[in-house]
Amino acid sequence: MNTPSGKPRKVIPIATDSEVGSLFEAQKKIYPRSISGFFARWRWAMVVLTQLVFYGLPWLEWGQRQMVLFDLGARRFYIFGLVLYPQDFIYLTGLLIISALSLFLFTAVAGRLWCGFACPQTVYTEIFMWIEHKIEGDRSARLRLDGSPWTLEKVWKKSLKQFIWIVVSVWTGFTFVGYFVPIRELGAELLALNGSWQIFWVLFYGFATYGNAGFLREQVCMYMCPYARFQSAMFDPDTLIVTYDVARGEPRGPRIKTIDYKAKGLGDCIDCTLCVQVCPTGIDIRDGLQYECIGCGLCVDACNTVMDKMHYPRGLIRFSTQNGVSKGWGKAEILRRVARPRVLIYSAVLVALCVGMLTSLVVRTPLKVDVVRDRASLSRIVAGGKLENTYRLQIMNATEATQRYRISAQGLTGLEVVSEPEFEIAAAESRWVVVRLQIPYGSAASGSHTVHFNIAAVDSAARVDEKAVFLVPR
Repeated sequence: MNTPSGKPRKVIPIATDSEVGSLFEAQKKIYPRSISGFFARWRWAMVVLTQLVFYGLPWLEWGQRQMVLFDLGARRFYIFGLVLYPQDFIYLTGLLIISALSLFLFTAVAGRLWCGFACPQTVYTEIFMWIEHKIEGDRSARLRLDGSPWTLEKVWKKSLKQFIWIVVSVWTGFTFVGYFVPIRELGAELLALNGSWQIFWVLFYGFATYGNAGFLREQVCMYMCPYARFQSAMFDPDTLIVTYDVARGEPRGPRIKTIDYKAKGLGDCIDCTLCVQVCPTGIDIRDGLQYECIGCGLCVDACNTVMDKMHYPRGLIRFSTQNGVSKGWGKAEILRRVARPRVLIYSAVLVALCVGMLTSLVVRTPLKVDVVRDRASLSRIVAGGKLENTYRLQIMNATEATQRYRISAQGLTGLEVVSEPEFEIAAAESRWVVVRLQIPYGSAASGSHTVHFNIAAVDSAARVDEKAVFLVPR
């Protein structure tokens, strides 16, 4: 059939029912096989390290308070010996920038190390799968159990697994909320069934952990995590990634150890599919790098195990670079390419930001002051022929000890503080102070004049100068 212009009409094929159905096919459950090896041990080392920090840190104390506490109600953030206020938001911005640059740097050098070894989704999925393995058995046992009809054994194994998953999830939610509410007080409130919002967030975060680590697992990495989508922009041919040596491994195929497989035209890959069975996302690394690969290295451990059994050299699947594999480079040549312009720029910027942020924290004045004019009290003439302006100062003591402060002012002839010049503020507290400034009437022209408040600690070197306006009426 032709169009009105005489050109043939383009025919758009219509998908069949089977093709449409395949687009909406249910996600098949992945049953990763357990493996031991260098990278598997490193993954478990990171699991232990990250969870010791996460679960243990809220229980540690610094003086008479929790060591790390983000007290949103009081608007104070305690990090070891530091007390930060909302005015210190710049440090959070700096921390986020440093974290992003660190991710870019590590990705440029060695791919998705964060995803494979330290990401919370990876860590908790590993914990939940370990629980599943201990209760239901290894890959083959889990496959048989899920494919069998419901029996008493299947019911109690599934129930026990779910119960332990729920306990771990709720404890994780409790620990997370413990960073925002003193964890010992939180425990007492939950036992007494007090604190509705605390209960909500404990259950909410626990449910998120339970769902993501117990059921969604690799689907979070494959479909929900944006990092998998833009990682290719941070990769280059000299980035260390999990690679399969096609030239050495192909053509693949099964064989007997006693035969000369090279004489039969076979490569080193025996097509055992162990690299696929151990993969947490279920991909075949022999098909090349895919966005689902989280760089965990478990396929490297599996393949090296097979190579050892076959008495072949290790490294058929290994951490290497695209240039390293295609050009046959050794480790020394690959490592020399690490210090390339992109990596050097990331490193220089990261070091500069870290040094700047640490320097700022070291020289930071543990005193915050906000000056607000008292709008209810305008400039007025008081007894003794003085012109007076009133201000309200919010003074925040960002130290762990009670401090005594002295207020003075300068900027106009005869300017003096007539309110109480000294006062105390408790540790990590703030206080509103009313300050009255006076000048002799007629000593300044009408209009607004800049004055400076000087707030200094009596027993330390902390000092802050804040600008304000003194109004002189016509």
